[in-house]
Formats: sequence, structure tokens, C-alpha cells
Amino acid sequence: MSGNVPAIRFAGFAEPWEQRKLGEECQVTMGQSPDGSTYTEEPADYILVQGNTDLKDGWVSPRVWTTQKTKFANAGDLIMSVRAPVGAMGKTAFDVVLGRGVAGIKGNEFIYQALVRLDENGFWKKLSAGSTFESIGSDAVNNVELSMPRDTSEQKAIGKYFCELDSLITLHQRKHDQLATLKKSLLEKMFPKPGSNVPELRFAGFTEPWEQRKFSELASLRRGLTYSPADIRPQGQGVRVLRSSNIDEDTFALNDEDVFVDEDAVGIRPVQEGEILITAANGSPRLVGKRAVIRGLTGKTVHGGFMLCAHADQPDFVAALMGSNWYRRFLATGVAGGNGSIGNLDKVALESEIATVPSVEEQRQIGALFSCLDSLITLHQRKHDQLATLKKSLLEKMFV
Repeated sequence: MSGNVPAIRFAGFAEPWEQRKLGEECQVTMGQSPDGSTYTEEPADYILVQGNTDLKDGWVSPRVWTTQKTKFANAGDLIMSVRAPVGAMGKTAFDVVLGRGVAGIKGNEFIYQALVRLDENGFWKKLSAGSTFESIGSDAVNNVELSMPRDTSEQKAIGKYFCELDSLITLHQRKHDQLATLKKSLLEKMFPKPGSNVPELRFAGFTEPWEQRKFSELASLRRGLTYSPADIRPQGQGVRVLRSSNIDEDTFALNDEDVFVDEDAVGIRPVQEGEILITAANGSPRLVGKRAVIRGLTGKTVHGGFMLCAHADQPDFVAALMGSNWYRRFLATGVAGGNGSIGNLDKVALESEIATVPSVEEQRQIGALFSCLDSLITLHQRKHDQLATLKKSLLEKMFV
């Protein structure tokens, strides 16, 4: 394709695109911050947009108000961050006052997506590189050149398509966030608080108090494989070694960057479906203790030396227990590290820790609930990521 024709376009459009300056196509208003004494928390005053912190899911989310009207943008305008992070884009559904960290642009959906593409390609970062404080001025914004179709109906078709794609991406992100919030709330209510042996919320039919058990009675822990650089084999050859990177938000995932070692170097038994992978040591102590139920294994797999593996009769319940306040309290005292040292989870201390647990049947039902929640959370995160990847690809192919 020539430089002024996109690789993909809607049927019926064949004319080459043209280069146009943003300031010639749209009115651009650079922000001017009101006096600090005029800031309020009163929604009846003017909404103030100061920067990227006032945007959520690509839209202005009111956070601060002001009684002073300096520079202004109307509902439907585009909002661009002109100070770090330079180039971040959003829209406003409200009339707003523009602070010095943003600019208002009276552009359509096509313009918005074209500017999103510039931002994702790092255009503004390169332009502002070397400045004391990452920022861009009026000339840079007004003079940026965009390739645009002459036919406004093609602009509308492209804008509408990406607007609908953005809505789907936002939908899955919100579903993910709502389910994650629900999970957090249920972890608080379905496990007993300190000093209690009955949770606030439980399934019908269960009334017996929970009993105290050592963690070692619920799960057996084993340490991972220590190997040398000479044992490492090319990707996909040999035995896969699980590391901290295989745990993402309580979810287990195999990665293209996973390490593989020679089978002769493996002196421990492989991990199994349904066991729990736990980070036992990490340069970032806050990551120590994260865990996930192992699912979807392919080929012989072991866990690495900085990891623990837990085998439990009710792994989904144990994994949920390790998401409760009981486990967080243990990590606060059972993890050594800090001041630059590697954080370490004390295996013996975890095995000896006393947890309050219900009958096996109640464990089974609690585990099933949280396993289902985790699956839904993962589903929406994957959908979000797939759509975001699709959008990034289409921005390159449907724009010049």
C-alpha cells in the first residue's frame, strides 16, 4: 500500500487520505489552572480537569471542582494530557474547566482514535523527550499532522467502529473489576474474623462452628527445584520450571518466557493439576506469598527453587483461605525481607500456622464458589486483553 492509503478500510472507499494539521481541523484550547483557593468539593461548582488522574476508562471522572472559570471545554469535547503523561487521551460528558495539564479539542471520534494511535506509538514522548518536565505546548498540539480521509462518511464509519470496540473493552474491564470487588467482599464475609469461629456469611444448611487446624493438616508443602544456568534448554525443550511469573492475580498461567531445563537436572516430583503454586522468595517482598491453583499443564512441569507447591484434598478452599485476612496476617509476620533483601516465606511457620476451617463439605462448596469467581474474573480479563490487542492492531491497519 502507498503511504496515504490504509491497509484495511471499509468497502466503498478508495480515495487516498490527506495530511492535515490538527489545529486546522479542530479548535484546540490549552488549559489554564484556576487559583488554588477556588478549588472545592462541591459538585454544584465547575468540574476541574487537571490531568490524566481525572480520567477513568477514557472519560472525565469528576474529582475536583472550582468556582473560577478559566479555560473551558464542552460536553463531547476531547481531552488531551499535555503534561506527564503527555498524549494520554480522554473524552468529557460534562462541561469542564481545563487546568494547565490538559487541552480541550473539538474533534470527532475519528480524530480521537487517530490521537490515541499517536499516543500508543510514543509520538508525544519522543516529541517531549529532553525537556526538564515532560510536557508539550500549543504549537506542538496544533501543528501535529494527521492522515485523514477526505470523505467525512469514512471518518464517521471508522470512528463508530472504534467507539463500539472501546465500549466492549470497557465493559469487560468493568465486569472484571466488579467481580474482583465481589470476591474481596466475600473473602471478608465467608471466613471468620479473628477470635470468631463462625463466618458472617455461609451457605444454607451449615450451622456448626469452624474448627482450628494447622495448615499442614490442610496441605502438604514441598520446595522447588534448584538448577544452574548450564541446565537450561531452549524454549519448549526439556522440563518446564514454574516461577513467580506464572501467577497473575491469583490465576495460574503458562508463559512464552517460561524456563525449561534438562530432564537429567530434575530431582523432584512434577507438579500436578490442582496443586497450589506459591511464591516463597522474591526480590520484591510484596510479591512473596502470592498463589494460584495450577490448571492447564502441558508436559512435564516442576516448580522452581523460589517457589513452594502445596498438595491439598480441597485445593480450591485452601486457595480461597490464602486469599483471606488469615493469610494476610500470616504474611505480615511470616515473611522476612526488606531494605533491598530478598523476601522469604517461612515454610515451617506456614505449616505450623493455625487456621479456622469448616467441615469438608462446606470447604468444598466455598472452594467451588471462589473457583467459579476466579474463572469469571480471568475470562473477562482475557476478553479485555484480546480486544485491546485487536484494537492496537486495527489502529495500525485502518489508519495511515
